[in-house]
Amino acid sequence: MSSTMIITLIGMPGCGKSTVGKVLAKQLGLDLLDTDGLIEAQENLTLQQIVDARGNTAFRAIEEHVLTAMPLSPSVISTGGSVVYSEKIMARLAAKSLVIYLRARLETIEYRVSLAPQRGIAADGQQTLGDLYAERVPLYERYGEVIIDCDDATPESIADTLAKAVVKTIK
Repeated sequence: MSSTMIITLIGMPGCGKSTVGKVLAKQLGLDLLDTDGLIEAQENLTLQQIVDARGNTAFRAIEEHVLTAMPLSPSVISTGGSVVYSEKIMARLAAKSLVIYLRARLETIEYRVSLAPQRGIAADGQQTLGDLYAERVPLYERYGEVIIDCDDATPESIADTLAKAVVKTIK
């Protein structure tokens, strides 16, 4: 595999970015970079604590700062679901990496998110998951160079599909 390869995973919370990212990184012999983890480490708070204490706008500013400042090296980057709101972040990731949209139906997202109710989701006020889905899907579709459906497949089979798509893309 290419030693200069950077792959960025985007998509809704619950689509499988972290889980698929781990499997894909292992398959390709790359490091996994979890941007939510970077934000939490820098702020010494969970994402939900940041959103609760400082608000969604402040969270997005922190996210933009972290993702535009982080060094980019060969890796699989698992992003937070709100990353697509930042043109600055997405321009950088699109220029330096292959951006892959892990697409899932709203029903799938709602079910998976319900399994982890403590998960932080960057939303304004009373936005529902359905509102966020409607707002973000066009952005994911805009930025995703490769789109993979993730509703009914295992993380391993999604990673296999992605590994094959990545090889085709870099040839």
